[in-house]
Amino acid sequence: MSDSDLRTFYRRYLEALNAHQFDGMDAFINERTTLNGEPATRDDLLAVQRQDVDAVPDLHWELQELLFDGDRLAARLVNTGTPVKPWLGVAPTGASFEIVEYAIYQVRDGRFVHMTALHDAGELRRQLTG
Repeated sequence: MSDSDLRTFYRRYLEALNAHQFDGMDAFINERTTLNGEPATRDDLLAVQRQDVDAVPDLHWELQELLFDGDRLAARLVNTGTPVKPWLGVAPTGASFEIVEYAIYQVRDGRFVHMTALHDAGELRRQLTG
């Protein structure tokens, strides 16, 4: 995929993610992938995403930067939301969060085959309990 194709692909992925359209994720995520270096299936990833959105119904990812290197892309995103159920070990308090996420992906045959995401979990918990 060209950089332009990867950009379009990633923006479509984020649109589906922000719309919480998990049933269409087979268009973006390979059946077998890795998540943060560990083997995973698409169903494993979707279970995590569904659990996150169940606890944080307004969970939103906003793209800030997108960089390319061959079949890899790196994104800097701002994640926001307000948990309504216990999430990441924190009971809901009505507090919202805004954190930066750094994500790196590898795309093969038009789907993610490697996905890595990093955010400051301590800062997230601080905002939710602060």
